[in-house]
Amino acid sequence: MELLELFLKKKNMIEEIRKIGILGGTGALGSALTKKWAIAGYEILIGSRDPVKAQKIATQVNSELNVSNIQGLDSKAAARESDISVLTVPYSSHADTLNLVKEDLKGKILIDTTVPLQKMVTKVQLPAIGSAAMEAQIILGTEVEVVAALQNIGSHLVGSEDTISAEVLVTANNKGSAETVMSLLSCLGLKCWYAGGLENSAAAEALTSVLIVINKNYKLKSSGIKITSH
Repeated sequence: MELLELFLKKKNMIEEIRKIGILGGTGALGSALTKKWAIAGYEILIGSRDPVKAQKIATQVNSELNVSNIQGLDSKAAARESDISVLTVPYSSHADTLNLVKEDLKGKILIDTTVPLQKMVTKVQLPAIGSAAMEAQIILGTEVEVVAALQNIGSHLVGSEDTISAEVLVTANNKGSAETVMSLLSCLGLKCWYAGGLENSAAAEALTSVLIVINKNYKLKSSGIKITSH
């Protein structure tokens, strides 16, 4: 009975998600997520500091996909009106964006995809606290559940229509929230692994620089990771 109740609870959490806010939805990763989730039937709220730009992109993508479920808004409105939000901004805009929308995210899950890349992108340089996702949790406080994901996979793979063999690490202090996010990511054709508490997001964030080095040295378009068992 406990397993059935757990399954139904997870199912209900996913079914409650209708609107996904993509904060920074005008970039490469945000665009890939917008298209895939829009095709899956979710209402997408593209959030940007420039709402006119967001509206323009929403109109273009609606036309491209022949759908009408994408809106362009300012970041606060997208965060406020969404059931769950995804942060896809560069690290240089990370703290400012979080401080801008923190009141609008209360009681919700934020998926943080941020990698703390500095000028030398081939070198792992994590924040003093441990990771960008941990910084996000401190800025947002306990009323927002931060789930870290998508740091170890390229945006063009996320948006690919082909079978994606690379896999994704997901970390969060609340495993139930992580599983909700993993279910959403499965709509993108991604296999995900719950990799523990938010402290472990440091490993996923660091992997980005490692994968960039591998791409450069072996002339690969996009290396990734795959979890195996022997």
